[in-house]
Amino acid sequence: MSAKPNIILIITDQQRADTISALGAPWMHTPTLDRLVREGAAYTNCFVTSPVCVGSRASLFTGMYPHAGGVFTNFQPWEPNWVRWLADAGYHCASIGKMHINPYDALGGFHQRFVVENKDRPLFLKERDRAFYDEWDKALHARKLVKPSRYTRHTADPEGYREALGAFAWDLDEDMHSDMFVGDHAVWWLEERKSASPLFLQIGFPGPHPPYDPVPRHLARYAATDIPLPRVTEAELAQQPRSQAALRQNMIRDNYDSVAWQERPSAHALLRLRRHYAANVSMIDEKVGQIIDALGRKGYLDNALVIFTSDHADALGDHGHIQKWTMYDCVERVPLVFWSPGRLAPRAASDALVQLMDIAPTILEAADVSVPPNWEARSLLRALSGGEPVARDAVYAELARDHIQTGAEYIVMRRDRDWKLVYYLGEPDGELFDLQSDAGEVRNLWHASEHRELRERLVRELQEWSMRGTLRSRMPARRKPQQPMLI
Repeated sequence: MSAKPNIILIITDQQRADTISALGAPWMHTPTLDRLVREGAAYTNCFVTSPVCVGSRASLFTGMYPHAGGVFTNFQPWEPNWVRWLADAGYHCASIGKMHINPYDALGGFHQRFVVENKDRPLFLKERDRAFYDEWDKALHARKLVKPSRYTRHTADPEGYREALGAFAWDLDEDMHSDMFVGDHAVWWLEERKSASPLFLQIGFPGPHPPYDPVPRHLARYAATDIPLPRVTEAELAQQPRSQAALRQNMIRDNYDSVAWQERPSAHALLRLRRHYAANVSMIDEKVGQIIDALGRKGYLDNALVIFTSDHADALGDHGHIQKWTMYDCVERVPLVFWSPGRLAPRAASDALVQLMDIAPTILEAADVSVPPNWEARSLLRALSGGEPVARDAVYAELARDHIQTGAEYIVMRRDRDWKLVYYLGEPDGELFDLQSDAGEVRNLWHASEHRELRERLVRELQEWSMRGTLRSRMPARRKPQQPMLI
């Protein structure tokens, strides 16, 4: 690519790979994302490096796996690095919406940040010491509206709250929904901005992370929609490592993010939940369309690279789980779409194994900024331009113990096209799935005697991968650029 393109990185929170109609989800209404898929390049096997927000985002914005970068859990302090390098290269860097930098309001190399964090982030009671008022909080306060949360919903209707599984229709002003607010804010900012500098714009939608709270008109679209549901058996649950049982119980007891989970939710409850989730995705799709239109009106699309993805996905009842914190494909695999009118030719979706953090060197190469030699992320730009695909034989993910996943000290996954191995540090149990015969990851073969040699070989490969990554993280990296000036 010759002239520096405008780069727009759109990240949703907790969006599954099976939420785009054009990529095999006919129950979904996603006309904007369908257009990006048809006219761009999509990856159907994009895996995150961690099934939690901060671990995944830190890898994306540092180019390293969690064990190499040292960021595993949602409350660890971290900031991006390569955003500063884009600023040094002449880009105006702005972030609108969720980034989940810690602390929340750190600039992270951006010239401007308009912070919007989790939807169900209470500002009172037991979390008063971590209270942070973001742009959305301020807007709600200006309207004299009380933000719905696990506390307000439970107080208003305790029985209904327990039965909802985190699915609620948004009952305040439509434009005050967090996803609507972020989308509208991005359009407003684009319309107001006047600058000759190339643009790096990161837009972070808080949804479809729970609570699953679409506005009524989007929810109405799915009122009679048939959405595939999981079938979880006692045999499957019995084969899961004991840490998973602890995770389920924590979700049932503590109702994180307004989700009062249940041991055995009914099919009716799961369908209702998935309809709310799908409607939340469609709501974001509408806003992405409006952002694309604004980019076109302002001339940014004359030379632009638009990337759409998510930080991790959501089990939505698969394998008996809700939300994240597990290594199943339903949590680890996310959408990844590149769209660049006139620069990248439309092509069929690729099933190559890629990691979410591969976005980072792709952006740097597109911006003609050097990629650090010690990075474990791999650029997709050559493949997007018609060259050889990225040659990853396997993808990896990591997760450490936190206040929600309390059962395991450390979990690490290795997945290739045929097998998935999940290793639980210091525990007798693990997970081994034959993906060719068991794509749904139902039959855990960890203790199967006929696969003992394979399991041990994959564990050794996992250990070697970890050691090599540790060595790479000690290699000299590029200089640390100065913090850009606010403009």
